[in-house]
Amino acid sequence: MFERRHSRWYERLLLGLPLHFAIGLPFVILLPSLERWGWEFWLYLPDLRTNTLIAVALSFSLIAFTLKRIATLPGSQIVAYIIPTVTFFFLFSIAVLFFLRESYTRQVLFTSYILSLLWFFCGYFIGRRYRRLKLAVVPYGEACLLPENAHIDWRYLSSPSLAGVRVDGVVADLRAEELNSEWERFIAACTLSHIPVYHTRQIHESMFGRVKINRLNENDFGSLLPSSLYSGFKFIIDFCAAILLLPLLLPIMLIIALAIKLDSSGPVIFKQPRIGYRAKEFNMYKFRSMYHMLNGEKFTVSSADPRITRVGCFIRKYRLDELPQIFNIIKGEMSFIGPRPESKELSDWYEEVVPFFSYRHVVRPGITGWAQVEQGYAAEVEGMTVKLQYDFYYIKKFSFWIDVLIVFKTFKTLVTGFGAR
Repeated sequence: MFERRHSRWYERLLLGLPLHFAIGLPFVILLPSLERWGWEFWLYLPDLRTNTLIAVALSFSLIAFTLKRIATLPGSQIVAYIIPTVTFFFLFSIAVLFFLRESYTRQVLFTSYILSLLWFFCGYFIGRRYRRLKLAVVPYGEACLLPENAHIDWRYLSSPSLAGVRVDGVVADLRAEELNSEWERFIAACTLSHIPVYHTRQIHESMFGRVKINRLNENDFGSLLPSSLYSGFKFIIDFCAAILLLPLLLPIMLIIALAIKLDSSGPVIFKQPRIGYRAKEFNMYKFRSMYHMLNGEKFTVSSADPRITRVGCFIRKYRLDELPQIFNIIKGEMSFIGPRPESKELSDWYEEVVPFFSYRHVVRPGITGWAQVEQGYAAEVEGMTVKLQYDFYYIKKFSFWIDVLIVFKTFKTLVTGFGAR
């Protein structure tokens, strides 16, 4: 029988969540508590201390789980998300304590926050060399065409044996005609040894964050059915977040509206029919970014489109033209995160030339999404085909964790203006 890499008990302890809870959690709780309250502080735990310790413990636990899940998604350089993840959950804990009017010790919370940053950064840099996947490749079919990847060490096999070498998994084109009974027995033995066996398509999806739509079959549509439980939870979160954000965004929206009005004549808000959840048509709101009453294509041709106003160029680059869509979210027509809704004209066009296009309507459309942060803007058919592959991957991985990663990537997009037109 074969052994999986990092399968020994001490490896699982050092590289998994147990280390975080066995050493990391006491580290970020005890040091600030001892410094602030002294030795034997646990003998006297009034509400102020208890609330603080619970807030630190919950924040640390959520950070550990979130970073672990984000690390499994393609394109996630985990080191870039440590600061925003730690900051978000500690601020969230403080916000909950504030709204519940519960007392807490700011000094302990802040020190725990700093120690949490130190812990997760150290954990990343110490364990970085062990996170590079080592995958054995059965050299037949499409497995021979796997592209080079800085995060994966491909180990092409010359015979159906691992020769005593431990790997994270085995990659094979399970539909390759060249696979004989000897290789099939090898794959079965790997499975019995709890070594994961991945089909080449699974590896392609995890590397590029896309689902190849030209190979979908009846089994794939079952895997692309999003969770109805998370869909309902997300709808509630979207509505509550939109209501809370509205008072903060209204002053910004008023300034943008005034700038648009001074820059060119015409209405401030642009309404366009879009195809949304379950292929239902709705009016999506945007700040007008083009000159009024000019003829042209139904979509933006390029970032140098002469119809775009001076203010429009700025608000498009930083996605500020999307702010009025918060009202679409309140109405239940959109989500903060999801596939971008297309105009009726483009949707009708894509339906004719792009297979399975309408399946992207199985979830609510969003202001931002996986395709937007990975690809940017796409209007032409070839670009839309790739965008649809990203949309299908989002639907397949539809969860809180991929939404968190999209939020982080969206902030990067807002700063850089990536993909704007």
